[in-house]
Amino acid sequence: MKEILYTLIFTAVLLAGVYMYAVYATSKGITEDENQNYIPDSWEKNFKWLFSGKVIIMFILGLAIGYLLGTV
Repeated sequence: MKEILYTLIFTAVLLAGVYMYAVYATSKGITEDENQNYIPDSWEKNFKWLFSGKVIIMFILGLAIGYLLGTV
């Protein structure tokens, strides 16, 4: 059970890092962002589902981590 918890925490931290780097890269001008939504255009073409479902993905991860913390 702890392995699942560690995996979910790692996944949440990894996704948060990806989201933060996307904002950093577009705000500093490292990558191109034509529509100013803080998602690099090259990422938006391939991983649009990841950024459009950001809130739902992080919410589900948070619920799962909270549940596992309560049971462990």
